[in-house]
Amino acid sequence: QVELVESGGGLVRAGDSLRLSCSAPGRTFGDYAMAWFRQAPGKEREFVAAISGSARSWNYADAVKARFTISREPGKNVVNLQMNNLGPNDTAVYYCAARSSSVYSTSSPSYNYWGQGTQVTVSS
Repeated sequence: QVELVESGGGLVRAGDSLRLSCSAPGRTFGDYAMAWFRQAPGKEREFVAAISGSARSWNYADAVKARFTISREPGKNVVNLQMNNLGPNDTAVYYCAARSSSVYSTSSPSYNYWGQGTQVTVSS
């Protein structure tokens, strides 16, 4: 069992930046692929970004391309999501996810482990 813990959410204004982090206290991600998803009020959970176990490949949802960057810190057991130029449409609960494969997926059912989520609120 891998417990994931997200941090870094908060209330910001449009145009601001935030950096979300995901860690697994006492565990290692190994070569697990990692991803971020988000869920806005009244909407389904949607894919945001994913990174392979090797960190050599990644993918982004069209809505966040060129604004968000996913990265992983080998040895620090941390996966980050740098979010720039945030807008009100980015308001959501952001979830970190891991899957027991080095290949990333954009589909939430393919992820085995999930964090509790961190709230990101962007005011206009």
